[in-house]
Amino acid sequence: MVSFHAHPDDEAIATGGTLAKAAAAGHRVVLVSATRGEHGEVAEGVLGAGEALGQRRERELAQAAEVLGVDRVEFLGYVDSGMMGTPENEASGSFWSADVEEAARKLAALLAEERADVLTVYDHHGNYGHPDHIQVHRVGVRAGELAGTAKVYEATVDRDHIRQLMTRAKEMGVPDVPDVEGVDETMGMPGDAITTRVDVRAYLDSKRRAMAAHASQISETSFFLAMPPEAFEQTWGTEWFILRGAPPGTRENDLFNGLA
Repeated sequence: MVSFHAHPDDEAIATGGTLAKAAAAGHRVVLVSATRGEHGEVAEGVLGAGEALGQRRERELAQAAEVLGVDRVEFLGYVDSGMMGTPENEASGSFWSADVEEAARKLAALLAEERADVLTVYDHHGNYGHPDHIQVHRVGVRAGELAGTAKVYEATVDRDHIRQLMTRAKEMGVPDVPDVEGVDETMGMPGDAITTRVDVRAYLDSKRRAMAAHASQISETSFFLAMPPEAFEQTWGTEWFILRGAPPGTRENDLFNGLA
């Protein structure tokens, strides 16, 4: 399988459990990042003297990939586009400004080289509207077409599930829980649109360690990693996907279903 992402750390958050599960099952797992996340936010004092954020995130990705059992890591060579509406969107070399067909040919060549059966991208709005995530969808879908990849999945978030968790947390008096209204149509997809739910509870230790490897972006005190084990399992124990072209009513529990 080839898993295509926008920046280092996206792979751990969106698909870390699925990658670890696939690797443990003996599948070859290849990770491709469009950018090195050069314009991510970073706390003061995290980077060493003269250390560029992109260099740091490249090393973090290598560490996370090792934790997850990934066999190969590649970069498409584009520059992080920053958040939507920022000047970085249109900067030379940014992924958001890249020609979709050209970028798709690069990824398709890798898919063909690896003879990939499975490709993961993001849903049509990139899970939460980030320009590079949206571009991962556009480029990834086209690359899958060019390479004739058998199964193309959109990694997403079950919007209904997240709303339920947030409502329950508020009722329990958990502090600093965002308002449920913030989980709108720009985040993930409704539960009934999801074709594939992968149970990754057995791989949550690997997922958490992969997330922690991205220390420049996800600190140990962050919302992601500060959760108690039960809450971490409820939040991250399932990873969600939409199989492109799937017949209505398709319900799967594994990305390799139906493959010889």
